Amino acid sequence: MTVQEHYALRGGVFSSQLPDGRTRLLTKSHAETIGQLDDADTAMLAALAGGIRKATEIGGAPGLLTTLRSGGWLNITVTDGDRELYTIRPLRTPPEAPERAASRLSRFAVLHPRNGRMALESPTSWCDIEIAAPEALAALLPGSERSTIGDRLAQDLTWAGMLVDEDAEAGFRELQWAPHDLWFHHRSRHDERPEERFGGTFWGKDFCDPLPVRPEAYPGTPVELATPDLDALRHDPGLNEVLETRRSCRVHDDGAPITARELGEFLHRCARNKWVREYDGVEYTSRPYPGGGALYELETYPLISNVDSLGPGLYHYDATDHLLRPVCAADAPHARQLVRQAKLATGTVTTPQVLLLISARVGRMMWKYEQIPYSAILKHVGVLYQTMYCVATAMGLGACALGGGDSAAFARATGRDPLQECNVGEFLLGRAGNRLRWEEEL
Repeated sequence: MTVQEHYALRGGVFSSQLPDGRTRLLTKSHAETIGQLDDADTAMLAALAGGIRKATEIGGAPGLLTTLRSGGWLNITVTDGDRELYTIRPLRTPPEAPERAASRLSRFAVLHPRNGRMALESPTSWCDIEIAAPEALAALLPGSERSTIGDRLAQDLTWAGMLVDEDAEAGFRELQWAPHDLWFHHRSRHDERPEERFGGTFWGKDFCDPLPVRPEAYPGTPVELATPDLDALRHDPGLNEVLETRRSCRVHDDGAPITARELGEFLHRCARNKWVREYDGVEYTSRPYPGGGALYELETYPLISNVDSLGPGLYHYDATDHLLRPVCAADAPHARQLVRQAKLATGTVTTPQVLLLISARVGRMMWKYEQIPYSAILKHVGVLYQTMYCVATAMGLGACALGGGDSAAFARATGRDPLQECNVGEFLLGRAGNRLRWEEEL
């Protein structure tokens, strides 16, 4: 068995010549000046940019190859003779190689298919490793016997930070991060992978038309809501007073429930569509809170238990026509589960007068954006929460944002496909009375 290294310039690398004749290598987030190149060095760089080359077949100065390898500018393919085993694909400058291999897979490492191979990635690593040979993949399994291939892979995985010692990742620094949280943070920020596009690419054009502003309407007789006089509301408390007096209210005064008129005013001030316009085949809108790309993917479902002049039930708020469309009865099993979950989230035994369920029609965002759409959706939930808090405070109502909910119960109660429209937030709304318990933030 002959283990060899082959090299190729990693994707997404560009070169430029400085005025003094030195060559500079650049990626989206990193640059390094590698000095003046002679004809042999220039030919070497061109050859590496053209595809995989054996280390023994690369001309130029040995020092340049070392600089490129240690700087993370080269993909390193490990072979057994002519058979490819795996490829190390740097994302940034690597650390010094370790003297010995570690013993176990990092809790942050994830193995998944990519381009017909298995890719091993970790948000804590400086590289990805694409595995081509089944025996190399088998070497990752606990208790597997080490071979020459396994030993070499273990050494490289340790270098990559994907194999760690038994006592590693045991401190608060690492344990505070659940693997999925760190992955989500890492992949929704800037990405060095050249094949990964980022931001508003409108990639969904290749698959389908964009979703309209309005979702499919529920059948049944809609309930019209009162429209407030916005000019009269200009006498609301000032912004500073609202911000300073805002509190989270978890228990409502059922002796004086909020009214249908108040609910209509609240929804109109927080979540209505101000206008709908089409540009280049995409519908855009505007609401009282800011939304990335004017796409406004969030939908509001009031689950009403106690509202004066409005029957109990789960409704969908039609943000364009400012009305409620009935979805299901309040005593439907999945609606009851949503209320139970809200009680658990607040640590109370009383039923909220209104539980506002916030969903996202993810295709509105994901049709346009890559890498960041779900992160942006959660940011939108946050600004909607703040808008709801401020409006509720100005209206003298009790409000409280919740930290979690039952997405499966939401999907069953609404009949929405959770891969198309999923539950992303919950918010309590009700009457704030004298016997109410106000909760101060810690």
